[in-house]
Amino acid sequence: MKPMDRYELELKKNRENRIAIVLDAAEILFAKKGIEKTTMQEIADAANLGVATIFRLFPKKEEIAVGTATRRLKKFLLLFQKVQSLEVTSIEKIERLMDHFLEQFLFAEGNDFKMIEDFEIYSLLLSEPIEDTQQYKVIYREISQIYAEIIKAAMKDGSIRTDINIEQSLLTLINAFVTFAKKLSIQKNIGFIELDLAPEKQLKLLKQVILDYLSNGIK
Repeated sequence: MKPMDRYELELKKNRENRIAIVLDAAEILFAKKGIEKTTMQEIADAANLGVATIFRLFPKKEEIAVGTATRRLKKFLLLFQKVQSLEVTSIEKIERLMDHFLEQFLFAEGNDFKMIEDFEIYSLLLSEPIEDTQQYKVIYREISQIYAEIIKAAMKDGSIRTDINIEQSLLTLINAFVTFAKKLSIQKNIGFIELDLAPEKQLKLLKQVILDYLSNGIK
């Protein structure tokens, strides 16, 4: 390798390492304080980098927010890919997905639901659309495509009842479950809100209602 090529490669690796350090620090701060209340100076301090360096890597805080949200969404993509590859029926795949969402809600510190919800709310409150969200959109589409494949398989394997519109039902019910999980994830962290039924019990009940509604009695 030519000296100049080696130098450019080292510069690229150094930049990528710094980007990773910034995103690591930002994720922790965003989980604790939320995106809106976190400053670039706080991110710089947490990453042990000068604030000028942060701005060279990410000219706007919005770009850091996109980076951290994309990281979180990648975790969901890996989950969907893993579930899709399992040698089980469609109803079991749906159950595995909901079990993971429940685990996220119950045990994850700064869980993915809360982080993505914070990003979506932050995006809505901005006066202008966030730029450079292409990778986030690509991953979101990949997740949707995998779920579409699970739906197609459900139409064939007989594990989900056939007297309903399978495609519409699966899209609606999973979206409702995920949306409800995100809402409860936020409420769980608001000290003055007291719920009559523990959030985790609500999610478990909703999961069972969905499975009972969908199941054709075949596993």
